[in-house]
Amino acid sequence: MKKRWKSIIALGLSTIMCLSLAGCGGGGDTAASSGSSNGGTESAAADSGAAHTGAESGSAESDSGDKVITFWNVGTEGADKETYEMAIRQFNENTKSGYTIENIPTQNDKYKEKLVIAMSSGECPDMYTSWSGGPMNEYIDSGYAQPLDDLYAKYSLNERFMEGAIEQASYNGSIYAVPVKNISIAGIYYNKDLFAQYGVSVPKTLSELESACDTFLENGIIPFTLANGPKWTGSMYFQCLAARKGGLEPFRKAASGEGSFEDECFVYAGEKIQEWVNKGYFPEGFNSMSEDDGQATQFFYTEEAAMYLIGSWKTAAFKTDSEEAGNDFYDKVGWFSFPAVDGSSADASILCGTMGDQFISFNCTGEKLEAAFEFASYLSSAETVEYMVGASLIPPVKGVDSMITDPVSKSIIEASNQAGAVQLWYDQYLSPAVANAHLDGNQEVFGLTMTPEDANKKMQQAMEEDLAE
Repeated sequence: MKKRWKSIIALGLSTIMCLSLAGCGGGGDTAASSGSSNGGTESAAADSGAAHTGAESGSAESDSGDKVITFWNVGTEGADKETYEMAIRQFNENTKSGYTIENIPTQNDKYKEKLVIAMSSGECPDMYTSWSGGPMNEYIDSGYAQPLDDLYAKYSLNERFMEGAIEQASYNGSIYAVPVKNISIAGIYYNKDLFAQYGVSVPKTLSELESACDTFLENGIIPFTLANGPKWTGSMYFQCLAARKGGLEPFRKAASGEGSFEDECFVYAGEKIQEWVNKGYFPEGFNSMSEDDGQATQFFYTEEAAMYLIGSWKTAAFKTDSEEAGNDFYDKVGWFSFPAVDGSSADASILCGTMGDQFISFNCTGEKLEAAFEFASYLSSAETVEYMVGASLIPPVKGVDSMITDPVSKSIIEASNQAGAVQLWYDQYLSPAVANAHLDGNQEVFGLTMTPEDANKKMQQAMEEDLAE
């Protein structure tokens, strides 16, 4: 186990160094859009030789002796920020614990760097958000999260959340996190006016999607906006194509060691991506553009691009930005699930994403843990859920579909309800080492600097090394 932790720490710190070097020479921070992202890979970090558990080590940026609960998250603005602030207000008005919440939001990609540095140095806030899956499991194994089954029962959260959300918040038979804010699934937002102007119908199959892309190209419209600098944005294309070609079994077998990431469905996904790059389906320079800085969104807003494959958290951003700008852009936005691959027998209702845009874990114990959990419970209160639905978020709580009237959100919740399964994002499901191998290789596939076969081979090698450890 010590070897595994050392490799995880090294991987996380080397990634941060690369990101820091890449960021030198830039200006100040640019505000993120009001929807948060699925986030890409986080590396867990805890030195297995250190004689502590996370909950005992104190929390970053707060005094362990006072009654302040430090909360790290990515809710920097818009509906995300307001959701957390609303829950804090409810907590302050109702709690008898004597604790207060210190809310510390950080922009998405910078947050991931900050979290891995904190954990690598043996520090961790009292509460923090992550994206479930492999990284969350690493945090749990390192002692930076506590089991919550008794608190779930005490606050009746088992009855409040969707089963799929609780499943993704669980590990080794216990619940370790609280899902918050949003059902986040990959899908394609599209400009209804552009579709109507050029006689394009919502595609049901991949061949129809490609025909639509060709029509837009002929008329000087970019088919897909994409900012693949953070890599996880391009990973959505790979995941959707692989799932539509082969279903979920190839991925599940490869991740367990029974199969391989060199399976034909993964080769197909990479080959299709490179075909689309060669055809010009994406904006020039997409592989170095920033999602957090809104570079992909800008192409969509200016109607230079017809479609945007991204997580469903973007609905709130589109609506808020349109309202603040005082325009009718949001009225032009539609959404559809990724189309079926022609001739494939794979279940075309399968979705890629998560049943909770963020998952809160707790690095504290005793009365502080209970107070922190009490605060987290207000993130799914009736008042907060009503606000989130009004802001075009889809909180992972039971009965939320009956509250939704927004047409874009209705399309998303209908697809979620009909889904045969939901595949967790690869970079969350897999361990950090394997996820990074996937993200790095896939970005090179998009850049035409690596073949799909070579990228999949590197991912498979990382998987085999991970299983061996």
